[in-house]
Amino acid sequence: METIDFKAEARSQVGKGSARAARRAGLVPAVIYGNKQPAIPITINANKWRQLMHKPGIFSQLMNIEVNNEKHFVLPRDIQQHPVSEEAEHVDFLRVTRNATVAVGINVEFINEDKCTGIKLGGVLNVVRAQVELNCPAISIPEKITVDLEGLNVGHTIHISSIQLPEGCTPTITDRDFTVATIAAPRGGLGDTEEDGDEAKGDAEATEETKSDS
Repeated sequence: METIDFKAEARSQVGKGSARAARRAGLVPAVIYGNKQPAIPITINANKWRQLMHKPGIFSQLMNIEVNNEKHFVLPRDIQQHPVSEEAEHVDFLRVTRNATVAVGINVEFINEDKCTGIKLGGVLNVVRAQVELNCPAISIPEKITVDLEGLNVGHTIHISSIQLPEGCTPTITDRDFTVATIAAPRGGLGDTEEDGDEAKGDAEATEETKSDS
């Protein structure tokens, strides 16, 4: 993933009053923290941040923020938004080192639906996790992980262990082989087939997976 470079200004004052003044001036208050270094209050251009904020996978987007001629290698960690306008009101950036490992949510992409046997038979792709949290090297955070649906039949359960993860990436959940998706039977069913039994088993596992995460 390409690193985004942009400049920020250090804030000499903190607090609600200075934050409101920054927003009126077209700036977003923010802070850079972590890596056992002092936190640095900053402001960033609101228009530029608005464009970045709506990029897919913003929380896994590496950034180089330059403050007073010093660059900080960071990841966005939290974005506070106005409840009505949804404009950013404050952003937290976490410092990372190039050899650090960070936990980030990675989107799951499903391909070859047109070659999926179960979907051709009328089955439905039931996505249990549209995003999976992985421990990833800070300098090579993947934009997505891919699940190939080709040849999968009704009742098939896709576990995290069956997905090829990018090099150096591991699931943050380690105590179970969790479900990412299933190929569910159509509402009318496919008749009394072995696939139906497998489908019911897969749906039950997906339900239990969802309960365990709630």
